[in-house]
Amino acid sequence: MEKRYGLPTAIAMVIGTVIGSGVFIKGGKLLNMTGGALGQAVLVVGIVGVICIICSLVFAELGSKYEKVNGVVDYAEVALGPKYAYYVGWFMSTIYTPCLSAILAFFAAVFFCALCGIPALDFTNGTVSAAAVGLGGGFLMIGYCINAISPKLAGKLQVSMTVIKLIPLILMGVVGTIVGLVNGSTMEVINYVHTDAFTPATGGIFGGVVAFAFSYEGWILATSINSELKNAKRNLPLALIIGAVFCTVIYCLYIFSLSSVGDVGTIIGTWPLGETLPKIAFSGVFGNVVGTIVYVFVTISCLGTMNGLIMGSSRGLYAVSCRGMGPKPEFFGDVDKQNNFAIKSAIFGMLCGGFWYGWTAILWMHGPDFMGGIHNFIWIGWEPDEISIVNLYAMYIPMFVALMVKSKEFGPVKRFVLPILGIICCVFMVYSCCVGKGYKQVIGYIIFFVIVMFIGWLINKISSKKRERLPDNN
Repeated sequence: MEKRYGLPTAIAMVIGTVIGSGVFIKGGKLLNMTGGALGQAVLVVGIVGVICIICSLVFAELGSKYEKVNGVVDYAEVALGPKYAYYVGWFMSTIYTPCLSAILAFFAAVFFCALCGIPALDFTNGTVSAAAVGLGGGFLMIGYCINAISPKLAGKLQVSMTVIKLIPLILMGVVGTIVGLVNGSTMEVINYVHTDAFTPATGGIFGGVVAFAFSYEGWILATSINSELKNAKRNLPLALIIGAVFCTVIYCLYIFSLSSVGDVGTIIGTWPLGETLPKIAFSGVFGNVVGTIVYVFVTISCLGTMNGLIMGSSRGLYAVSCRGMGPKPEFFGDVDKQNNFAIKSAIFGMLCGGFWYGWTAILWMHGPDFMGGIHNFIWIGWEPDEISIVNLYAMYIPMFVALMVKSKEFGPVKRFVLPILGIICCVFMVYSCCVGKGYKQVIGYIIFFVIVMFIGWLINKISSKKRERLPDNN
C-alpha cells in the first residue's frame, strides 16, 4: 500500500493507542487493588511501563531489520515461519484488536453520556442503558468506516486526538503533583494508607499489573502501518521507543497527582468504572468548570485510542491474506484502487468488533460491579481486554527466543540481553495474570482461545485445499 505516513503519525499512533480511557478508568481500580497504597500504585505503573519499554526495544530491533506488511505478523513469520505468523495474525484480527476497539467505543459512550447527563450504567440494579449501548455501537461503526474509506483522514485524526488527549494528563500530572505537595494532601494520602483503618483490596500488585496493562496496551499496533510508513526501518523503532518512554513518564505523574484529592477512600470509591475520578481530581485542582470540561478530553481520549486500535484491526486480515493464508486471501487481500486500502479486511474487522461489542456491552458489563449477569459464571467471566493483552505477551515469548537463535548478525546486547529481558517481562505478565485472575478465568479463556484458533486452522485448511484444486479446474 501507499507510503502515506511519517514519523509524527507513527509516534502519535503509539501514544494515541496507549493513552486513552485506561489511565482514567484503571487508576481507581489500581489504587483499590493495592489497598490505596500510592507508592505501590506508582510502582505498578512503573513495572508495566518498563515491560512496555523493554518489549518495544526488542521490536525496535526487529523493525530496523524487517519491513513487509504488518510489523508484529512480519516478525512472527521471520522468527517462526508463516504458520506461526498466521496464528498471530488470526488472533489479532479476531480477538485482540476488535475486542479492545469495542471496549474503547463503549467507554467513550459512557463518558459522553456522563458529559451530557444521560444515564449510562446502573450498577445497583445491574443495567446498561440503551443510549450508551447504541451510542458506543455508533462510535465503533463510524471509526471503521473512516479507516476504510479515508485512511489518510484516520491518520490525521490520530495525530490531532493524541495532542488533545495529552492536555489534561500533562496539566494534572504537573500541576496536580505540585498542588498535592504544597498543600499537604499528598502526605495525607501516603500516611493514611499506613493506618489500620484501611484494608487492602484483593488482587494486590500482581492483579494491579494485569489491570493496568490495559492502560499501556496498543503500542504494538504502530507496527500495523509498517508497510505504509515512510522510511519504516528508521521511523518505526524511533516511534516505539519514544512513545513507550513518554507514556510511562506521563502515567507515573498522573497516578501520583491523584494524591491531590487528599482522601484515599474517595479515590478508590470511584471503582468499578472510575469515570468520576478524573472529574473529582481535576475539580479539586482547577475548579468545577474545568472538572466538567475534562470529560470532553476523556471522551476524545477514548475515541483517539479506539481509532488507533481500529487502524490496526482494519489491516489485520489483510496482513494474513498477503501471505496467501486464511479465508479467501485473494478476496480479503485485495487493495481497493480508489483509496489504496484493503476495505474488505476493514469490513471483517468491523464484524469482529461488532461481536466483541455485543459481548462487552450486553453480556460482560451487565450487572453491578461488573459482576452481574453472565459475569457471575467465572469460567467465562474473564475480562476480555485485560486477559487478551496478556495472551499477546505470551505469544511474544517464542518470537524472542527465535530472535536469539537466528539473529547472528546482532551483537550480544541486541541478540541476547534484550530478548532475555523481554522474555522475563512476558513471563512475569503471564504469572501476574494467573495470580491476579485465578485459574478459572485463565482456563476459561484458554478454552475460548483454542476454539478460535481451531476455527482459524480449519478455515485455512479448507481455503488451502480450494487453492490446490484451482489449477485443475482451469
